[in-house]
Amino acid sequence: MLALETERLTKDYSVGFWRPRPYRALDSLSLQVERNEVFGFLGPNGAGKTTTLKLLTELIYPTSGRITVLGKAPGHLDVRRRVGYLPEAPYFYDYLSAEELLTYFAGLFGLRGAERTTRVSNLLDRVGIAGERRLPLRKFSKGMLQRVGLAQALINEPELVFLDEPMSGLDPLGRRDVRALILELRDRGCTVFFSSHILSDAEALCSRVAIVVGGQLVTSGRLSEILAFEVSGWELVMTDLQPAALESLGSAARKVTRISDSRYTIEVGAEAEPERLVGDLRSRGGRFVSLNPVRTTLEDYFVQQVEARKAAPPAGRVMPEG
Repeated sequence: MLALETERLTKDYSVGFWRPRPYRALDSLSLQVERNEVFGFLGPNGAGKTTTLKLLTELIYPTSGRITVLGKAPGHLDVRRRVGYLPEAPYFYDYLSAEELLTYFAGLFGLRGAERTTRVSNLLDRVGIAGERRLPLRKFSKGMLQRVGLAQALINEPELVFLDEPMSGLDPLGRRDVRALILELRDRGCTVFFSSHILSDAEALCSRVAIVVGGQLVTSGRLSEILAFEVSGWELVMTDLQPAALESLGSAARKVTRISDSRYTIEVGAEAEPERLVGDLRSRGGRFVSLNPVRTTLEDYFVQQVEARKAAPPAGRVMPEG
């Protein structure tokens, strides 16, 4: 059984005051998410990601289409018990402490006594809220509130968790911690569906992704199916290179970038023999630093799809009257 499935999911909003017209925020989205996977839902700002997550959690209702979550309708009571959700900008009653807030949410899921206390304490430790757990939330930074929001999404140990821009407001250490937590959730059997426009996070975490632009699905599948992982060139970093050594490269170098005195990055084509090139430069006094293959990344692919969508004739997202 799939963790999540949508079929031609569509959402229109009315825009305008005197003569409101329907605005299509999401257009015929069809997705399938397997159990026990990290699924990335990617797109630029305004692509329809948050609208989709609100539909999946039944905070809003679709204009048309079908949603199945854990084999049932998203509003089914059994589904709500088994699902967690982190909104894009979580807002909590700011006179509560983090500990009081999680204790309240744990009680909504029927946790009591020592079990509730232990789970709240363990979750706060896991998301990095230690000594601050008894401070009122109004004293928390945006990144700390994001950590608390993540903890409340996991308080019921969900089978499926929806995360809307989970890295928002986090510093590099916080992003690293959340990445590690997402992989832990996957390893214990939880399905993670997260939206993001930060492509490096999806590249590091996701087994499959879907890309939406302008409310429409552009592509969906495994990264190995979407990205051209073949080597398109080589990037060589050398130091102690003299001008004569650089001149010896001739047309073999597609690009040479000076990093600092006598230290250079040299980009060559896929047809080049990097071992021979390194040997030649070392024989001329250069010192080898690193050699990396150049491949298409998820970010490259994302930019290509967005630019292609912008270049296409506008179909219009405000629907015609009648």
